[in-house]
Amino acid sequence: MFWHGSDRLSETRFRSEQRVRKPIRSADDYIASLRGRQLRVFLFGELVPEPVDHPLIRPSINAVAETYDLAVRNPELGTAVSPYTGERINRFLHVAGSAHDLVMQNKMQRRLGQLTGTCFQRCVGMDAINALHSVTLEIDAAHGTGYHPRFVSFVTEMQRAGYVIGGAMTDAKGDRSKAPHEQADPDMFVHVSRRTDEGVYIRGAKAHQTGCINSHWLLVMPTMRLGPADEDYAIVGAVPVDAPGITYIYGRQSCDTRSMEGGDIDPGNRKFGGQEAMIIFDEVFIPWERVFMDRETGFAAMLVERFTSYHRRSYVCKSGVGDVLIGAAATIAEFNGVEKASHVRDKLVEMTHLNETIYATGIAASYQAHALKSGVYICDDMLANVCKHHVTRFPYEISRLAQDLAGGLMVTQPSEQDLNHPEIGALMRKYLQGRADIPTEDRLRILRLIENMTLGRNAVGYLTESLHGAGSPQAQRVQILRQMQLDFKKDLAKALAGIGSGDEVAAEFVDYMARVFTQSSDG
Repeated sequence: MFWHGSDRLSETRFRSEQRVRKPIRSADDYIASLRGRQLRVFLFGELVPEPVDHPLIRPSINAVAETYDLAVRNPELGTAVSPYTGERINRFLHVAGSAHDLVMQNKMQRRLGQLTGTCFQRCVGMDAINALHSVTLEIDAAHGTGYHPRFVSFVTEMQRAGYVIGGAMTDAKGDRSKAPHEQADPDMFVHVSRRTDEGVYIRGAKAHQTGCINSHWLLVMPTMRLGPADEDYAIVGAVPVDAPGITYIYGRQSCDTRSMEGGDIDPGNRKFGGQEAMIIFDEVFIPWERVFMDRETGFAAMLVERFTSYHRRSYVCKSGVGDVLIGAAATIAEFNGVEKASHVRDKLVEMTHLNETIYATGIAASYQAHALKSGVYICDDMLANVCKHHVTRFPYEISRLAQDLAGGLMVTQPSEQDLNHPEIGALMRKYLQGRADIPTEDRLRILRLIENMTLGRNAVGYLTESLHGAGSPQAQRVQILRQMQLDFKKDLAKALAGIGSGDEVAAEFVDYMARVFTQSSDG
């Protein structure tokens, strides 16, 4: 049964206004804000009555809560002053007004990776609001729409309330050889099913959406370049996570049920975890005041490319997670008594080299930022893509080296229940001892953490998501190819080799700098 648009509009506004009265500033505020929302969340074939209290879901909530705690403990790192509210807000809700803002995002992301050892689930929303800030302005300039003021109003409300914004971009896609409008089932891409005087209704699904259940609002965006026939798929809008018509199907992660066994050793990371879910939209209503693109197919590619530029350099978070894994590898070497072996030290050096390369390219992309027409700053796209391309490879090698240093016991050690058994527990403590001055339990704990990060639950975010998130490797290679500037580089080589006219090379350089300046000014 369809809701009437006026009913859904009233409910959306009521929910939003109710929550604005209680700004979320601390981790406790955040966790309390998630209770009682009556979300339709399915896990293991059953409806979850209260996601906050589910042992499999709670570690992912704890990871998001840490983004609030960091802001309280270290406001210089975790907050920024909003030009819209004039107050300090969580940095994940801030629109970057300088290269420094983008650099501070990266520093915050690395620190949160260090603190949680997993995905803290807020980067997609942060990168989406920064991308939409510029794109909405440019749509307005081209088509006379009013998206940008609407969007700024939405962001201001989110900042005042302290909400978590989740992004919803990746569609189910169906037959990859066909455009959205060519699919046998139109729901393979999220699309507008009908329009009314009050807003639009959308149908479809977004796959493996990070932290969606732990968010307060979702920004629904197209996933790819669109053609003129794909008008109904060119939709961007904001919806509350608990909007009528939304169903969530929770994604499985390797070894995730260990968090339901009651112990705190076998999970590896006993407090923090990531989250992905499929979002099903069944005639979900978006009022016009929350619509930021509708039918402007020519701007879908701009939005996707700008979002991915921000998001690919956001993968410096993996360097923070890598710091934890390097520390775990060094610890197990120490617990095994081999920390002084030259080959062990060399492997730790290699892990560090790879990890710092990820961070270096990501933060360099932020330092090389430039302003777009709306005033928002965007990172250097070439370096952002190089950062993400490193991330598709280096965490795998870092993980291989960590497993090398850990040894086979990482995947063959008995369970925590056996360790605590009145009879065989003593045998485990005796025969699984490393150095005599290190408790066996500590050795088993660090091994479980390495397992968690390289094979288990948090390997989802550190490995597979590193490969496929924000575009699989070929997507970065396409962008790198587009920006190689081979003609300019060939001219540099020819000039030094004495081929052609030096004046021609100088003119080419002037043209090149003019293009760079134009891109910096106009985006």
